[in-house]
Amino acid sequence: MFDKQTFAISIDALLSHKLRTLLTMLGVIFGVGAVIAMLSIGEGAKQEALEQISILGINNIIVQAKIPDASLSSDLGLSKSSGLSIADGENILKFDALFKNIVPQRFEAVSSVYYGSEEVNARVVATTPDYVYSSSVEVEKGRFINQIDLDSYSQICVLGAKAKRALFAFSNPIGKDIKIGDVSFTVVGIMADKYIGRGKVEGFELKNLNEDIYIPYSTATKKLERSTINNSNTRSGRHFMMKVDESKYNIPEVDQLTITVTDLKYVQSATKLIESILSRRHHGVDDYKIVVPESLLRQSQKTQQIFNIVMGAIAGISLLVGGIGIMNIMLATVLERTKEIGIRRAVGATRVHIMRQFLIEAVTICLTGCVVGIVIGLTLAKVISYYADWPTIVSAYSIILSVGVSTAVGVGFGLYPANKAAKLNVIDSLRYE
Repeated sequence: MFDKQTFAISIDALLSHKLRTLLTMLGVIFGVGAVIAMLSIGEGAKQEALEQISILGINNIIVQAKIPDASLSSDLGLSKSSGLSIADGENILKFDALFKNIVPQRFEAVSSVYYGSEEVNARVVATTPDYVYSSSVEVEKGRFINQIDLDSYSQICVLGAKAKRALFAFSNPIGKDIKIGDVSFTVVGIMADKYIGRGKVEGFELKNLNEDIYIPYSTATKKLERSTINNSNTRSGRHFMMKVDESKYNIPEVDQLTITVTDLKYVQSATKLIESILSRRHHGVDDYKIVVPESLLRQSQKTQQIFNIVMGAIAGISLLVGGIGIMNIMLATVLERTKEIGIRRAVGATRVHIMRQFLIEAVTICLTGCVVGIVIGLTLAKVISYYADWPTIVSAYSIILSVGVSTAVGVGFGLYPANKAAKLNVIDSLRYE
């Protein structure tokens, strides 16, 4: 039952020693602030990983062409493998119970894209209409590539948001022509701006889709020369190509196949099936790499969970130290106020009243420190996000956890001093000087 008089006595006791009370709170303040800041970093990283995986497509399996290690394959085996191809995708798609669709992509060896005097270093992606269904990209204005474009080898293109800004600034590019290499392409659409974050998930580098320019796959095969494997990496914004010794290796027909699985639960078994098909078709030559976004997500979540546990434990040590500080101060307070306790007991206060008084003081210190710590934690999260360029998200869970732990610290570390105060002998307390 709430006792207003005991509560008032407890608050008066705390306010009569403001500096001591503040110093006692510091451990809790820094502990709570650290918990919220650390968990906000973990939550932000988790959300960023989810967004990055969603770009790749959680139901997707990505097969990328790569240059094989000549030391691991014979020259005969290398010459037999045709490299990653449309036929690979067609063979995989025969298992239509597992796979919904397959989207080929070629990253064209074009050094620059021009519009008038404006020039931009962009990644030119030759693909099919299904590309928008296999990824999270969306058309903001105009349209994407359609089947008619493929059938008629149309010289049309769709600009990524960053590529559009670099070439056209704030003007409308729809219907205007740009030069990709020596070929003119008419802009028919603009993609929505997509947040990429730091561009890496569990060691897998994500490309900035905003820099991409999309053209029909059929047009690229007919009108753009292909003589290299495009590794589609960037250094200082420029694409570089990895040259292939054509006397040993066959140039792959496509640089990437994005395979959409019908159901998320089939991803692991579908991955093994793809590995089996490609190994057979490529004669055991390791000239492709399989990336599974779902596996990347699980690994990322595991990493973040470990990170949160470690950071939470480190921050929790501050709360533990704060709790020990509270117990020490409360024990000193009990000793200092022994005569006061004796007088209260003599005029009718029970042991329960005395215990409640000191518990209220301990919990009040912790909860007040918690409130200040929450404010500091929120501020720290914003500062980290602004200056370190790390995404931070303060969840309700972290605040509830901080309040709960602070209350537990107040009760746990205040219980012993309160119990000691309640058990003091009345006569001895009155005689205490």
